[in-house]
Amino acid sequence: MWCWGGKSAPWFAIKIRPRQNLFMSSDDILLEAEMAMEKSVDFMVHEFAAVRTGKASPGLVENVDVQAYGSAMKLKQLALITTPEPRLLVVQPFDAGTVRDIEKALNESRIGITPSVDGKIIRLPIPELSEERRRDLVRSLGKMAEEARVRVRANRRAALDEAKKLKASGGLTEDGMRDTESQVQKLTDRFVKSIDDHLARKEAEIMKV
Repeated sequence: MWCWGGKSAPWFAIKIRPRQNLFMSSDDILLEAEMAMEKSVDFMVHEFAAVRTGKASPGLVENVDVQAYGSAMKLKQLALITTPEPRLLVVQPFDAGTVRDIEKALNESRIGITPSVDGKIIRLPIPELSEERRRDLVRSLGKMAEEARVRVRANRRAALDEAKKLKASGGLTEDGMRDTESQVQKLTDRFVKSIDDHLARKEAEIMKV
C-alpha cells in the first residue's frame, strides 16, 4: 500500500509494509514518515531551483529534460553549465551532436529564455525582472510551498494511521501511541519550518534588485 504525496510528485510516497508484518515498530513508522517528509521538501526545492531570478544560476536549467540518444536526460548530464557573467548562462554540450536537442528542450521549457546557439556553444542571457514579474514569481513560490506543506501533512496522516493500526494489533501501548503522535507532530513542525525557511530565502532572492 502506498500513500501518495500528491499528483505533482508521486515518487515520494510512503511505502507501507504489508499488514501481515506484525513486527513493524513505532520507530519504523517515524523513519518512514521522516523520509517521506524530507522528499516532500526536496521536491519543492527542486521546483524552486527552476524559478528564474535576475541572476544567472546553473540550477535554472540543469534539470531541464532533453530528448537525446533516444531517451530523456537531464541537461546537466549532457553539458557543462557555467555563469561567466552575472546575467549569462553558457551551456557547452559534451557532444556537439546534442546541440539542437538541447536548444529545442530549452525553447520548450518553462524558463522563458530564448537560447542563442553559436557553433557548439549555447548562450542564455538572463533578462532583468520587472517589479510586477518579481511579485508574480513570489506568488508562484507561495503556491509551491503550500503544496509542499499539504504533502507533509498527508505524510503525517499516513504515519498516524499506521500507528493506530499498530496500536489496534497490540503492538503499541496507549502511552506509546501518545509518544508516537508527539514525535510525528515534531517531524511535521520541523519540515514545515524548513519549507518556510526555503520560501523566505527564495523570495528574498527574487525581490533583490
